[in-house]
Amino acid sequence: MTQPAGSRKFVDLGVPNRVAGNAVFFPLAATYAMLVVPASVLSMLGLIPPVAGLASPAGHAHELLFGFALAVVAGNQLGPRTRMNLATLVATWLMARVAFLGWPGSAVAIAANIAFPGVLGYALAPRLLASAKKWRNQSLPLTLIGLCASAVAFAVVSAMAAPGQGAPVVPDRLIDVAVALFALLLLFMGGRVIAPAVAGQFYRQGQVLDARVQPRIEGALVITMAVGVLSLVIAGVTSDSGAVRVATLTAGLALAVAGVLAALRMIRWRLWAMRGRPDLLCQAAGYAWLALGLLALGAGLALDAPPAERTRAIHVITIGSLGTLTLNVMAMTRLLRARRPVWSSALPVYGTGLLALATLLRVFAGSVADTRAMLLAAAACWSLAYLLLLVLLLTVVPKPGPGATEAH
Repeated sequence: MTQPAGSRKFVDLGVPNRVAGNAVFFPLAATYAMLVVPASVLSMLGLIPPVAGLASPAGHAHELLFGFALAVVAGNQLGPRTRMNLATLVATWLMARVAFLGWPGSAVAIAANIAFPGVLGYALAPRLLASAKKWRNQSLPLTLIGLCASAVAFAVVSAMAAPGQGAPVVPDRLIDVAVALFALLLLFMGGRVIAPAVAGQFYRQGQVLDARVQPRIEGALVITMAVGVLSLVIAGVTSDSGAVRVATLTAGLALAVAGVLAALRMIRWRLWAMRGRPDLLCQAAGYAWLALGLLALGAGLALDAPPAERTRAIHVITIGSLGTLTLNVMAMTRLLRARRPVWSSALPVYGTGLLALATLLRVFAGSVADTRAMLLAAAACWSLAYLLLLVLLLTVVPKPGPGATEAH
């Protein structure tokens, strides 16, 4: 989810009189991730006085996707901004978070949670659409627009469903759409980051990796995920039960096929042949969780599995893939801006292991041990992983200059 090209240079985001978006949004996102997930779990379990915006599954999903993950997207894609422009974006994000946490049904929370994705989409879409020449590359800005639109839809639908109420109320399909859009973003950007880096490592080992971006598989992934997202939208807006079932079945099949394609793409990278690159294996772990999660979610939708099964599959995508890939991308970006080798810090490796444990604990919660204990342990692992990332972000200092050599 950073520089997609396979160049040997990392373009430093430091521009005179401007501030890199990741310099501000990455520490904010890491801090928020570290705090909000355990606060939400504790609130839903009744172990602390409930935080209004986090005391329901819908609120939990909202802040993980549109609070934390959208902040990572902002840091990753904004590039250098004027101080005033960046301050406006940060202030809008902070207002949206505070208002949603305390008063999720208030007019201020609704307005702020419409304003931030709206401003972010306006800042990103024109530049990315203008620079995307191939149709596959256009999927990036279109996905970002879709994510911002789904954040706005969440605020509007929640306000219409329960005006003035504390806890947000939204259809499950809206959350499914947002998760599928984030999955598409991870499929596209993960492939553009991991493949060139793996190829570079093979080159250093005196080998050649022919299967890099794999444009045919990437194109098929974009198409199948687009079909899945559109089918989920149709299933969410239609009232005809037959049409809902057909749309849900189509979405499930499309997501399952995308999961198989992602696994095939990853196998062709021959990651087992790399030596001395734990950072790339960590990124690959996030991509593997994504393939598994899409396959499980697709199968659950196609077979009309109980909601609990769909929730488990969603957590494989959100904790396992979204958590792992965002953590490693934020760490990688900071290390590269400091002109340090990506593998020079062990903190992302520990964080990746903690997120894997958090994923397994959440998926099997209630199956092999007490549900409450496993949910608390999963939240603790997630929080500790992002604490390690925050330590890295605060202790590794970026170096000024027009560019930084990419030891990636």
